[in-house]
Amino acid sequence: MQEQNKNSTKPPRTHETGSDSGALSGSIETKPSLDNLKRKAADDLDTVKEKAKAQVRNVADKAEEVASEQKNIAARYAASLGSALQKVGTEMQKSDDATVGKYAKELGSTVQSFAKNIENRKLGDMAGMAEDFGRKQPLAFLGMAALAGLAASRFLTASAQKRSTSTASSNLRSDNSSSNYGGQR
Repeated sequence: MQEQNKNSTKPPRTHETGSDSGALSGSIETKPSLDNLKRKAADDLDTVKEKAKAQVRNVADKAEEVASEQKNIAARYAASLGSALQKVGTEMQKSDDATVGKYAKELGSTVQSFAKNIENRKLGDMAGMAEDFGRKQPLAFLGMAALAGLAASRFLTASAQKRSTSTASSNLRSDNSSSNYGGQR
């Protein structure tokens, strides 16, 4: 019985011939699995590329949508500026400054028509339109640039004054509340 126990603890000796066939089958299986891995990696890479392209398109579409909205707001603002220039020009024509009034009225009319043209156009078309407008109506183009600069400077000045006024009034309120603590002065 002891011999049976000794034999049962020894592992069987089948590795010598089995290891050669296992090595061959392992190398045969490795080649197709490596090709499968390469193919899967290439497929995954293509999928990632497609998803990235889709995300870029979505971001570009959203950016164009926002820019288009801002363009329409600017076009409405320019149309109202053109209308105001036309009114000023009409008033100036009635007074002593008829020549300046005529130019102001023409400038206002040109600005209004330009604003109506750009409101329903795509952003890519606008660059060419602005170029053409600058060539055909250089006075109006310069006038618009000057008005845009004036409007921007007034906006910045007004917002800076509002900020300094609100800061000063909040400081004044905090000084009054601290000196008026407990209802006594």
